[in-house]
Amino acid sequence: MKLGMVGLPNVGKSTLFNALTNAGAESANYPFCTIDKNVGIVSVPDVRLEKLAEIYQPKKFTPATLQFVDIAGLVKGASKGEGLGNRFLADIREVDAIIHVVRCFEDDNIVHVDGSINPARDIEVINLELVFSDLELIERRIDRTMKAAKGGDKKFLADAELLKKLHAHLSEGLPARSFECTEDERAVLLETPLLTAKPVIYAANLSEADFSGDLEQNAHFAAVKAIAETEHAAVFPICAQIEAEISGMDEEDQKLFLEELGLEQSGLNRIISAGYSLLGLISFLTGGADECRAWTIRRGTKAPQAAGKIHTDFEKGFIRAEVISYADFMACGGSMAAAREKGLVRMEGKTYEVEDGDIITFHFTS
Repeated sequence: MKLGMVGLPNVGKSTLFNALTNAGAESANYPFCTIDKNVGIVSVPDVRLEKLAEIYQPKKFTPATLQFVDIAGLVKGASKGEGLGNRFLADIREVDAIIHVVRCFEDDNIVHVDGSINPARDIEVINLELVFSDLELIERRIDRTMKAAKGGDKKFLADAELLKKLHAHLSEGLPARSFECTEDERAVLLETPLLTAKPVIYAANLSEADFSGDLEQNAHFAAVKAIAETEHAAVFPICAQIEAEISGMDEEDQKLFLEELGLEQSGLNRIISAGYSLLGLISFLTGGADECRAWTIRRGTKAPQAAGKIHTDFEKGFIRAEVISYADFMACGGSMAAAREKGLVRMEGKTYEVEDGDIITFHFTS
């Protein structure tokens, strides 16, 4: 999974990126500090995988990974190439989902590119630039579809009407992700790589005081939350400065610090959970003396395609999958032999949809 972090200059985007990834991206108090995108890869925490490793003591331990991309700050006119616009838009096209960092903190020592703190305006600036880019793509697609429909082809005519409706929606400054349509219509729209169709997580970057205070009374956070609700986007509060402090602590100190703040998870773990949920992702596990590993797939993936995540030969020669849920496995004391005796290990075929936490051994022919 690849998450692109975007935001106006000086909203705390690179500070948050550094805290989440420890990748050492440059962070400074002036626009366009991030010129080349920074990439950080983090492990996805999974207690289930850790338990498997305790049982098998494998030679290799491989958790699922998540890639964060810190994308250059955006300004008005990016869709026309202003600032670092062309690079910004190209980088966004490569990610699976967007983390939109929104400044919700007051600090006279950190300049704002527009001179004041206004989350709704800042969100609109970025959203509109993405909308303008999408409008150009849709206009070209409409032209091609109308030419193809000249012979009276009903499918192309229907597609053209759908695209025109989306064009009208985008023209109102609204993102494609808030466009209401059927599953069949959405399949048509997915043929065009629209930036505003990408899932979004709004990260409201608050001061330490505001983050620890009553969020229900925070006007800046309320503004971000209201916008997220209209767009079917995820939103959560975060404090980049707190995350920066956490990133420098060992695991035990992190746990104590989070408890003092009344938090169960770090910002990184909350973002990972939100990203998996937004993209409909789950993990299945493989375990043994050689390696314990977590594999990320989309919910609804069939067993052969899940096997293909390990190796293409597994999918081509798929015979069956030997499956047990993590809960059943642990209920048997982490013993596969005991699980088999109780009939908890199942043999599944090509139509089986893999479930989150399944422990699987694939059987295949070469």
